[in-house]
Amino acid sequence: MSVTRTGEATPPVDADPRRWWGLVIIALAQLMVVLDATIVNIALPSAQRDLGMSDGNRQWVITAYTLAFGGLLLLGGRIADLVGRKRTFVFGLIGFAAASALGGAATGSGMLFGARALQGAFAALLAPSALSLLTTTFTDPKERGKAFGIYGALAGSGSAIGFIVGGLLTEYLNWRWCLYVNVPIAIIAVFGAFALLHDRPGYKGGRLDVPGAVLGCGGLVAIVYGFSEAESRGWTDPVVLALFAGGVVLLVAFVWWQNRAPVPLLPLHIVRDRNRAGCFLTMMLAVIGMFGLFLFMTYYLQVVLDYSPVKTGLAYLPLTAAIITGSTQISARLLQHVAPRMLMVPGMVLASGGMMLLTRMTTHSSYATEVMPGLILMGLGMGLTFMPVFATATAGVAAHDSGVTSATVNTSQQVGGSIGTALLNTIATTSSAAYIAAHLHNPAQKALIAKEGVVHGYTVAIWWAAGIMLLAGLVAGLMVTAKAPKHGATAETPVPEPVV
Repeated sequence: MSVTRTGEATPPVDADPRRWWGLVIIALAQLMVVLDATIVNIALPSAQRDLGMSDGNRQWVITAYTLAFGGLLLLGGRIADLVGRKRTFVFGLIGFAAASALGGAATGSGMLFGARALQGAFAALLAPSALSLLTTTFTDPKERGKAFGIYGALAGSGSAIGFIVGGLLTEYLNWRWCLYVNVPIAIIAVFGAFALLHDRPGYKGGRLDVPGAVLGCGGLVAIVYGFSEAESRGWTDPVVLALFAGGVVLLVAFVWWQNRAPVPLLPLHIVRDRNRAGCFLTMMLAVIGMFGLFLFMTYYLQVVLDYSPVKTGLAYLPLTAAIITGSTQISARLLQHVAPRMLMVPGMVLASGGMMLLTRMTTHSSYATEVMPGLILMGLGMGLTFMPVFATATAGVAAHDSGVTSATVNTSQQVGGSIGTALLNTIATTSSAAYIAAHLHNPAQKALIAKEGVVHGYTVAIWWAAGIMLLAGLVAGLMVTAKAPKHGATAETPVPEPVV
């Protein structure tokens, strides 16, 4: 970095002259990953009808993606370090596009679930390599800050883009185009990566913690599958109990192995820190509630209130705007002056309050007066929480641990989304079935009772989500004891993978 006679900073002489075009390619790939977390939500009712999915199994369209993404994210970051970020980035793009094409051509629910899991696996390669390439492309601190700002803004707005694009594609083309759309984006990004991105060679002599990845991901899959099977089998069924027990055993074995692995997937000293552990747990609990809500609200708006896919996508905009406002305009301004938990605890209480407002939904609720206020309150609360969670979890981390720490927070997001979608979907469907069985006395009222039963199931699950968010606030209040940052202190915080 040099300074001109007028006092203006100029980039380093060895800076890549095409680095800003490189940012466009990295951001394009990131947008594709973000879109897939929300675009499929809008398409799900149409896909369920087309492929004949049951209410109990439909959540796997979302869960298969988030579970593979979260379970393999740490391994994906390690592969990028060893193989090379650009090579991993390109491989992730090609694989993501192929998996998207497979999902778009799905002829049955199992094929779609498998394609979504493949998408998640390749996203686990793509996301950390994209973030690493951004860091290595922009070496000047001032330029890097600007690049991260652009990247973060795109990540934050990607959810809104996903909801709207998903609605447009589903309504005017077909739900399959919500997956096919990734193919041209990936092709452009691959050619752009070869032409514009540069990378240092991967580290030699390293190794991958494959046993750790198998144990960790296997344990999470078993637990989430147990939640899913509880809908049809019941919570006390031997298969369900065996899945839960097996998942716990695998996760315990994962922790045991991480203490002994030559190069552990997750160095345990990262989660032994009280503040970081509190942030990881707060994030996971918060996202459990939020992802479940996405599933219910999409069906409520399209199936119960008879909204079109486009109108459904637009209905989510207040939620997204509230999250961005709470994060960038409130938390970002207050975090330098108050302790992190002074934002996280009120944030979770506010989000829980928004959830409680949504429990008043009926088969004929008004969006403006009964739905939107709850979404806005929840969005503000989540925005208040996200910013201090990431800032606190990554503060004071050694340089060689910064990547794995950021990946661990992102993993807690994806794992929370997987558990929340499976658990709350099971609660909703079982509650709906019980309501319909108890109230269906006159066959002539079957359609009305069925619709009321569906809404009843949603509200029961949302009550659970509200309770889980209050638990997240309690965890933050008890575990996150960090003080407000000193004035003038700066820290380079990794950009989070967005959850909306």
